[in-house]
Amino acid sequence: MRAGRAAFAVCGWSGSGKTTLLEAVLPELVERGLAVAVVKHDAHGVCLDTPGKDSDRLFRAGADICLRGPDEVAWRLRPGAATALDAVVDGLLLDHDLVLVEGHKQTPLPKVWLAHPDDAAVPPAVTEVAEVLPWGAGREAPLLARIEQWLDAAWAARPLFGGLLVGGQSVRMGRPKQLLRYQGRTLAEIAAAALAPHVGEVLLLGSGEVAPPLIHLRRLPDPPGVSGPLAGLLAGHRWAPEAAWLVAACDLPRLGGEAVAWLRGARQPGRWAVVPSHGGGVEPLLACYEPQAAARFEGEAAAGRLAPRAIARHPKAATPTPPTALAAAWTNVNTPEALAALEEDEAAGG
Repeated sequence: MRAGRAAFAVCGWSGSGKTTLLEAVLPELVERGLAVAVVKHDAHGVCLDTPGKDSDRLFRAGADICLRGPDEVAWRLRPGAATALDAVVDGLLLDHDLVLVEGHKQTPLPKVWLAHPDDAAVPPAVTEVAEVLPWGAGREAPLLARIEQWLDAAWAARPLFGGLLVGGQSVRMGRPKQLLRYQGRTLAEIAAAALAPHVGEVLLLGSGEVAPPLIHLRRLPDPPGVSGPLAGLLAGHRWAPEAAWLVAACDLPRLGGEAVAWLRGARQPGRWAVVPSHGGGVEPLLACYEPQAAARFEGEAAAGRLAPRAIARHPKAATPTPPTALAAAWTNVNTPEALAALEEDEAAGG
C-alpha cells in the first residue's frame, strides 16, 4: 500500500455483521470532521437500477450512466481500468479523508476481520489483518480505535514537501524578491532554511532566479496557461499528487523554523488546508495544503481565478491564528521602503 493512502478494509464472511458495524461507527467518524466513503463488495452483483427504466435502457444500450437526484448522485459503470478497486479508492480520496472498504477480503489493504458465529478463523489467503473482532456486542469501540490509530499513522506517513515560490515578477519591489537580501541572506535562502528541517525536500516552484546557495534545489516549472502563485501550487500537486505541501513565498524576511514547525503541527486528519489568519485576513502563501486541496486549485485555475486565497473559505480548511511570538513570520514586504524600514527596526532592536 502506498504510504499515506487512507484506505482500510472491514472483512468477514457473509453474516458476520460488516454493514451493521460500519453503520454504527460512521457517525462517530463523521463527527470527528472526517469525510468518509465506503466501497462495498457484493459478490452477487450490483443492483442499482430498475429494469426497463430509461437509465437502465441507456446502460444496456452501451453507455455508462450518471444518475442525478436532488440530494444524491450515483454512477453505473462497466468494469474497466477506471473501476478497479485501486482506481476507485484513489478517485474517492480526492474528496475524502478516509475510504472504508467493506469486503474485498483478499485485497492488499490493512483490515480487521469480523468473526462469524459459525467460523471465527481468518482464512489463510487473507493478509494484512490488524485485528480480529469476535462475534457479539461491543465491536464498535475497538473498531473505532483501530481505524483512528491507523488513520493517524497513515496520515502522518503522507509525504510532505516544502514549496518555495519563486515565480513572481515583484513589480512593486523593482527586482525579484527572492534575490533581495536581509541580514546577509537572500529572502529565498531565509525561507528555504525555515522549511528544510520540517519537510522531506524543498523544491523551487516557478522559474525565478535564485542565489547560488539554492541552485541545487529541484525545480518544478509552472503549468502552461497558469500564472501567479497558483501556478506554483498546481505544479507541486501535479508532480506529487499524494503529498502535502508546506509552501512559502519569498517576501517573508522574519520567517523562521519555529513558525514552520507551528504550521506543520496545525495539520490533522480532516483538514485539507491550514491557511493562517493574519492582519485581518488570511495568508495563503505561508500555509500547508493536503492532497485534497489540489482539486480546489484546479477548479480555481479553470475558472481563471489565479489567487489561492479562496481555499480558506472551504469548510475543510482551517484558519488558525499564529501565536503572538510567531506572528511576525507572516508579515510580508512588497516595496524596497518596507524592507529598509524592517531592517532599521531590527537594527534599533525592534
